[in-house]
Amino acid sequence: MQTLAAQVATTFLGDAAALVNAFGRIVTHIVMAPIERIANACDVAGILASRKAAPARRREATLLWLNAAHGSRRGRGSRRRGGGCLGFLGELT
Repeated sequence: MQTLAAQVATTFLGDAAALVNAFGRIVTHIVMAPIERIANACDVAGILASRKAAPARRREATLLWLNAAHGSRRGRGSRRRGGGCLGFLGELT
């Protein structure tokens, strides 16, 4: 059983660490904002937007794989999108 003093100290240290972490995120956001604006202005090929969308595509592919692995069946009329680096081309047809 913990003593009350130890519990208060542990709680205080956790809150202090969260406060320092939040302060660091705020400072990082303020410092990086002008750099983000310059990078977005220079991104004429749309590379940054595609990199931001990559985790969502990866998550969607993982969910499709899990559904297929667990025996979910697709209807006859549904199409299966290709994977890999050319998987987004299925959206163009």
